[in-house]
Amino acid sequence: MTATTDVQKISILGKESIHCGFHLVPYIVNTVLTELPASTYILITDSNIAKFYLPAFEKEFRSTLSGLLNGTHARPRFLSYIIPPGETSKSREGKAAVEDFLLLNKCTRDTVILALGGGVVGDLVGFVAATFMRGVRFCQIPTSLLAMVDSSVGGKTAIDTPHGKNLIGAFWQPEFIFIDAALLETLPSREFSNGMAEVVKTAAIWDDSEFNSLESRSAEIFAAIQTPSTNYAGRSEKTRSDAQKLLLSVIIGSISVKAHIVTIDPTEKGLRNLVNFGHSIGHAIEAILTPTILHGECVSIGMILEAELSRQMGILSQVSVGRLTRCLKAYNLPVSLADPRIANLPSAKLITTERLLDIMKVDKKNQGNDKKIVLLSRIGATYEQKASVVPDGLISKTLSESVTVVPGIPSFNPVKMTTPGSKSISNRALVLAALGTGICRLKNLLHSDDTQVMMAALSELKGAKFEWEDGGETLVVHGGNGSLSVPPKGKEIYLGNAGTAARFLTTVCTLVQKPPTGESETTVITGNARMKQRPIGPLVAALRANGSEISYLESDGCLPLSIRPNGLSGGIIQLAASVSSQYVSSVLLCAPYANEPVTLELIGGQVISQPYIDMTVAMMKTFGIEVIRRVEKDTGKLLDIYDIPKGSYQNPSDYSIESDASSATYPLAIAAITGTSCTIQNIGSSSLQGDAKFAREVLERMGCEVNQTATETTVQGPPIGQLKAVEEIDMEVMTDAFLTATVLAAVASGKTRIIGIANQRVKECNRIRAMIDELAKFGVSTNELDDGLEVFGKPVEELRKGVSVHCYDDHRVAMAFSVLASLVPGTILEEKRCVEKTWPNWWDDLQNKIGLEVKGVELSTPSVSLSSARLSPKSVILIGMRGSGKTFIGDLAASALRWTFIDADNYFETVHQVGVRQFVHENGWPAFREAETKLLKDLLTEKDLLKDWVSSGGLVVHVSRNIGEIIEYLGTEGSRPAYGEPVSEVFERRATWFAECSNHRFINHVEAFADGKIVVDPTDTKRGVREEVSRFFHHISGVSANLAQNLMPGHRSYFLSLTYPDIMLALPKLEELSVGVDALEVRVDLLRSKEDIEPLGKHIPSETYVADQIAALRRVTSLPIIFTVRTVSEGGAFPDHAQKEAFSLLKLALSLGVEYLDVEMQLPEQTIKQLVARKGATQFIASWHDWSGRLKWNSPEAQAMYNIAAQNGDIVKMVFTASTMQDNFDCQAFALKMNGRPGAKPFIAINMGAVGQLSRILNTTFSPVSHPLQPSRAAPGQISFAQVQKALHLIGELPAKKFYLFGNPIDHSLSPTLHNNAFETLGLPHTYELLETAEVGEDIKNTIASPDFGGASVTIPHKLNIIPLLDQLTPAAKVMGAVNTIIPTNDGATRILVGDNTDWLGIRGSIAARVAVGQIHAALVIGAGGTSRAAIYALNDLGAKVIYVWNRTRSRAEELRTSNLDMNIQVIDELGQWPSGTTAPNVIVSTIPASETSFEDEPDRLFYPASLYSYRDGPAIVLDLAYKPVETPLLKLAKMTASNWDTAQGVEVLLQQGYAQFEKWTSRKCPQGIVSRKVWEVYYNRV
Repeated sequence: MTATTDVQKISILGKESIHCGFHLVPYIVNTVLTELPASTYILITDSNIAKFYLPAFEKEFRSTLSGLLNGTHARPRFLSYIIPPGETSKSREGKAAVEDFLLLNKCTRDTVILALGGGVVGDLVGFVAATFMRGVRFCQIPTSLLAMVDSSVGGKTAIDTPHGKNLIGAFWQPEFIFIDAALLETLPSREFSNGMAEVVKTAAIWDDSEFNSLESRSAEIFAAIQTPSTNYAGRSEKTRSDAQKLLLSVIIGSISVKAHIVTIDPTEKGLRNLVNFGHSIGHAIEAILTPTILHGECVSIGMILEAELSRQMGILSQVSVGRLTRCLKAYNLPVSLADPRIANLPSAKLITTERLLDIMKVDKKNQGNDKKIVLLSRIGATYEQKASVVPDGLISKTLSESVTVVPGIPSFNPVKMTTPGSKSISNRALVLAALGTGICRLKNLLHSDDTQVMMAALSELKGAKFEWEDGGETLVVHGGNGSLSVPPKGKEIYLGNAGTAARFLTTVCTLVQKPPTGESETTVITGNARMKQRPIGPLVAALRANGSEISYLESDGCLPLSIRPNGLSGGIIQLAASVSSQYVSSVLLCAPYANEPVTLELIGGQVISQPYIDMTVAMMKTFGIEVIRRVEKDTGKLLDIYDIPKGSYQNPSDYSIESDASSATYPLAIAAITGTSCTIQNIGSSSLQGDAKFAREVLERMGCEVNQTATETTVQGPPIGQLKAVEEIDMEVMTDAFLTATVLAAVASGKTRIIGIANQRVKECNRIRAMIDELAKFGVSTNELDDGLEVFGKPVEELRKGVSVHCYDDHRVAMAFSVLASLVPGTILEEKRCVEKTWPNWWDDLQNKIGLEVKGVELSTPSVSLSSARLSPKSVILIGMRGSGKTFIGDLAASALRWTFIDADNYFETVHQVGVRQFVHENGWPAFREAETKLLKDLLTEKDLLKDWVSSGGLVVHVSRNIGEIIEYLGTEGSRPAYGEPVSEVFERRATWFAECSNHRFINHVEAFADGKIVVDPTDTKRGVREEVSRFFHHISGVSANLAQNLMPGHRSYFLSLTYPDIMLALPKLEELSVGVDALEVRVDLLRSKEDIEPLGKHIPSETYVADQIAALRRVTSLPIIFTVRTVSEGGAFPDHAQKEAFSLLKLALSLGVEYLDVEMQLPEQTIKQLVARKGATQFIASWHDWSGRLKWNSPEAQAMYNIAAQNGDIVKMVFTASTMQDNFDCQAFALKMNGRPGAKPFIAINMGAVGQLSRILNTTFSPVSHPLQPSRAAPGQISFAQVQKALHLIGELPAKKFYLFGNPIDHSLSPTLHNNAFETLGLPHTYELLETAEVGEDIKNTIASPDFGGASVTIPHKLNIIPLLDQLTPAAKVMGAVNTIIPTNDGATRILVGDNTDWLGIRGSIAARVAVGQIHAALVIGAGGTSRAAIYALNDLGAKVIYVWNRTRSRAEELRTSNLDMNIQVIDELGQWPSGTTAPNVIVSTIPASETSFEDEPDRLFYPASLYSYRDGPAIVLDLAYKPVETPLLKLAKMTASNWDTAQGVEVLLQQGYAQFEKWTSRKCPQGIVSRKVWEVYYNRV
C-alpha cells in the first residue's frame, strides 16, 4: 500500500522532513518505524481527533509491529494517550499530565512521540518532547489546516499561562512533519477558514502571485474540502482530483514560504518575525476572546488592524488594505471587532484599547517597552525584513473606536489631493461590467465596504469573475453576459448597511436563471438592523406589478427579501421615484436583460436626484446600451419616461472611475472653514456627479474663491470666521453634500436655509435629524423643514467645546463633523470606522495629506443619540393604555431616579392652552392625534420612533394593568374623552403594539400594593408601590442595579429555590422562608395555576400567569429574582422540545427586569445570542445540570462545559451528581482551579444527592437552599440556609464571634434582643453581649483585640472617645464626628477596625418609608447635638430641598450650619414660624428628650405649637427619637392636628440602624419581621 503513496517533500533546515499527500496513515507508520527506530512509540491526541483517526493508527502500528522479527531485542511498544480538547490543555497542568503518563509507562530517551492533532496538541507535545529526558524525538501529524501551515512547521513549542499565550516553551524541531490533506475532510468549515487566515497571511507578507490566486479562487478552494474522497483517492497522483491538487498546492505554497523563512532564521532573531504579521494585535484579542473565537479569526482581525497601522504611517496603500480585507472575507473570516460574531459576545465588552495595549506588552518580539509589529508595504512584501518598533500612540489610534481632530491650519496648505473613486460610479460600473460581455478593467475603483459588498454579492450570484492587476489598482471583471445563479440552499446575500447595493441587487436578482431541481428556489438578500429599516417598497411594488415574485421576510417595505428566479418580464414598468433615484437606476441597469424592451415611467411626484439617473444613462451608453428619454413634442420638455432596448452590455476594455464628488466636499470644506487652499484633482465641471457643483453653488456663495476646470476644482477659504450664511440653497441635485454645507453654516454669520433634501431622512440614518441633534450639542440652533433645515450660525468661539458626536454609523455624518472638528477644540467623533463605507483612509489622509493631527480616543461609554428624538441617554419612555398608571408610575420613577418627568398630556395642555378632553371635543380624535404626533415627536410617541429607540439601546417601559381595573378607572377619569369603542377591544388591539415598541414591562396591579406607603412593620408583608418602582427603574436604567452584594470574592451567597406552583401561597411566610438568602429563584417550570391539568414535563405556564407571579413576589420583597426555566433533561419540569416557548418566557423575564436569568447552555446558540443582545442590566447564569452521574469534575467534558458557560454568562453554574464523597472533593478542586484564573467569573459548583450535600456547604457562590416550610425541595440534597451555617461552623469555616454594646448605662438596651434573635434565626453561632464601662479603658481595648471579636455597637458616653482606638472612619462617621458601630475587616493578613455611624441610616429608613426620595420640600431638625448631625446627613441624602434647624442655644445650631456649608441649612428662632416665601416642612425630626417638651404652655418645657404641622399637601412624617414615653408630646400633637402626618418612635430608628449594623457585620440581611416583633414585645413589656 505504501508503494502507491505519492508525497511531495519540502526542505526545511537542510532536510526534506515535510511530507505532503493524501491518506498517509500507512506511509507515516512505515516511515516512522523505518527512519526512527525506538523502544516505544507514543501517539498523543485529543478526544475529538481520537474518535476519527486513532483506530486507524493503532491498527496500522500493531499490524506493522507484529510483523517485525524480535531478534535479540524486544519488539517496540505502541502506546496512545488522549488529552482533553481545547486550549486549556496547553498548560502547565496539561504538560505535567503527559509527562506523568510517560514516566508511569517507563519511557526512555529513545522514545518517539507522535503529535496527532491541531495546534494545541502539537505545541504541547512538542514542548514535552523538548524537555522530557532532556529531549526526545517527535513527529508532527497536524489534523487542522491551521496546524499544517503554521504551528507544526518551524519547531516552536510552548504552553500558555494566565499571563498570555505561548510564553513558556522551546525551539524543538520535529523529525518529520506529515501533512495528510485527507484529514481535512472531517474538518468543520469554520476550522478550515481558521487555517486559511494563516495561508492568506503568508501570501500577504511574501508572495503576491500566491495572494492573487487566493483572492480569485476562494470558491474553488472552499469546494476542495467539501467533496470527500473515496477508496483512498488522492493517495497516488493519478487518483488525485483537480480539487485535491488545488488544495494541496495551497497548503504546500504556504508551508514552503514558512519553511524557507525558518531555514534562514530558525530561532526567530529577525526574519522569522514576519510570520507574526497580524499576531501582535491578534494575540491580544485572542487572549480576551478565547476559546469562543478561534486563533485564525483573531489573527484575521489583527492583520487588518496592523495593515491599517501601516496605512496610517503612510507605508501601505488603501488598495492593499482593501484587497486584504476582501480576501479574508472571502474565506468567511472576521475583519473587524464589529463583526456580529464578536460584537455579540459578552466578553467583547472587555476589549478596550488600554487592555489590548497592556496584553501586547508581553510579546516575545518586543524590545523592552518597545512594541514590535510586522508592517506591510504592499501585498507580498513587508516594510522591513523583521518586525518594526511602533509607538503606543500610533497603535492606540488604530485600535480606538473614536477620534479627535486637533484644530489648526492644515500643515500641507495649499493642499492638492485626489479623493477615492466615486461610490455611485463604482457600484454602477460593477453591475454593468458583471452583466456585460467580455473583459473590463476598472481603474480607480473605490475600495470600501460598499464595493466589497457589491463584488461579494455578484460573485455569490456567479454573475462575474474578478481578479486584480497592477498591485490591486485595477480590477479585471470577466462579465457573465447576464448569466446569474441562485446561491446554495441556506445561503443569504448579506449586504450590511449598503443601500446602493441593496437597491441595485433587488432588480439584478430578478434576472437570476431558474436552478436545477432540488436547489434553492429563491435568492434572499438581507442586511443589518438599519438596512432592515431603510425603504425598498416602491421598487419592489414596481417589480411585482411587472410579474416578479418578491416576498418580504420581515417588515413590509424593507429587507430581507426573497426573490424567485422568474426573470424580468419587461414592457411598461411604472415606478414611484420620489424617495430614491436608486430605484430608477436599479431598473435601468437591468432593463436590457428583460424578456421584452422596457418602457420605464416615473410616477408619484417630483423625481429625486435626477443627476444620478442621468449618470446611470450615460454609463449605460458607454457600455453599449442607449436609453432614450422621451420629450414632449410641443414644448420639448423632458418627460420622466425612458425607453430601454433589449440587448447585452459590451464591456469596454478599460473604464476609469471618477473620484467621488461627495467625498471631495470634505477637504474643500476644511479649506473653506480654515481659510486655506485645497485643490481636488479628477473632479471638475465635466463630472457626471451632481455633487461636483458643491464648490460653485455652495462654497462660492459662502465667500470662498473657487476656480474650476473640466477636471479640477480649487477652493480658497476666507479668513477664519468670515464664512457667510446663504439665504437659501437648493441641494436637490447634490443631496449627499448637504451635511458638509450644514456644518459650514453652523459657523457662518446668519441663517442658512437648505432645501431639496427630503430623501436624506431614509439614508444610513435620518441625516436631517442627526445633524440637528448633533449641532445642538455645540449650541447651534436649527429648524427642521419638510424638505430640509435652517441653520442659525454662531461665531466659532461661542460653540461648545469637548462635544462627543454620535455618528449613527453613517460615513457622511462622521466626515462632515470632522470638518467642524478642525476648528472646535476637543470634538470627539465616535464610530470612526463608519467612514470605511466610502473613504476608509479618511482619518489617515486628514493627517498625512491635509495636515491636521488626528488622535485616537477611547470612550468609556459612547453617547447615545437617536435620529428622531432629543432624549438624553438616560431617558426612559413609558407607554401603556389610558388608565394603566403611566403618570403615577412615571412620577414615582422620576422621583426615585431624581430625573425629570414629562407627562405627555400636561405637555400638550401647556402648548395648546387647552385640555385634551376639550381639544377632542372641539376638533375630534383625528385632529388630536395629528396634533399630538407633531407636538410629541421629540418625546417619541410614534411606533417606528419607539422601535428605533429600543433598537438603539433606549428604554421603553410598557406599564400594564389589569383590564378590569382600567375599565373601572376610565369610568371615573375625566381628563380625556371616551374612546368611542369598548375599552376591552382597544386593549386587545394594542397589546401587540405595546409589546413591539417596548423592551421592559412594569406590572401595575394596584390591588397588589399597599396604598403608597411602605409599612415599616415587616409583619405586614405588603411593599409600597414606591419601593418597587424605585427598585425596577434603578435596575433597568443601570443607575443602581439590584444585584446581590455577596457575590464578590471572599463572601458567601445563597438563593432560595421556590417550589410553589402558585407563589401567592408563599407570600405570607416569605420573610421567614428567605432568611439569610441573597436572592430568590422562581422555578417557572414548576408554576401552574389551578386550571392547569397537564402532567409535569408537559406543562407550559402561560406568560400572563408567570408575569402575575413575578408581580406578586415583587409586592413583598426587594430581593433579587433568579428566573429559571429548568427543562426535564436538566432535572426540571419544562418540556425539552418547547425551546420556542422557553425563549418567550426568558424574553418575558428580561422585559420584567429580573436581576438574574438562568440560561441553560443546551439551548440553541442563536437563542442564547438573542438573549444576550437583550440582557440590559440582567445578569446571566450560564448553567449545566447533569443528572446521569456520568460526568466527572476531572473530565475533559467538565472543562469544556465551563469554557462555554464562561463565554456566555456573567455567572457560571455547573451541577453534577455525586456518587461518592470523592466527587465533592473533585468538585472543590475544579472550582478552586477555575476561580484561580485571572478575571474568573462567579462560579456555582455543586453536586446533587445526599452524598453531594458537602459540596453545597463548601460552595461559596449562590448556593441553592431550601426551607422546611416549602412544599418540596428543588433538587435532591438541598438543605436550608441555617443548616449550611451550622455545618460551616462545625467544620471550622464559620468560627463563633462575639459582639458587644459599649456604653454606660446600657442595662435596658434592646440591642441584645435584636442581634441575638437575628443570629439564632439565621443559624449563626455568634453572641451579642453588654460591656458596660464608665470609660474607654483596658476592658474595651482587650475586647476589640481579641481574635473572636466580631464587632460592637457604641453608645454614650463612648462615641467620641472610642475613635483613637480605630484604624479608619467611614465618610458618615467623619461627617458626624462620632462612631456608633465598630466593624473589623481584613486587608490581607492585617485586621483593620473601621468606625461607622449607622444612626443616620436608621433615621433615613424611617423617613424614606413614608416620604419618597426627592419629595422632602422642607425638613425641620429640633436639637443640635450629635444625633442632629445624623438627622441632617440623612435628610440631605434623601434630597431635602431645605433643612431648618432649631435649638435653644442658637450658636449650637449655627455650628451645625457652618459645618455643612454644602447643604441648604437655615437656622430658625421660633418653632412653627418659617422664613418668608418658604415652604412649611413635611418632615420633622426631634433629637431632644421628650420629658422636656409639651404641646401645652408649661413652664420650663419646650412648647410645640400646632403650626408645626401646617403642611397639608401630601405625605409627611414626624420622627421623635426619644424612647419614652410610647407617645411623646410631639407625636401626640401630630395625631391631634393633621391627618396627613405619620408618626414614628425612637425604637423604630433603633431597629433600622440595628438592621444596618447586623448587615455590615455579617453581610446578611437581618430577618426584620422576626426581630422587630421580639423587640417591640420586650419594649412594651418594659414601658
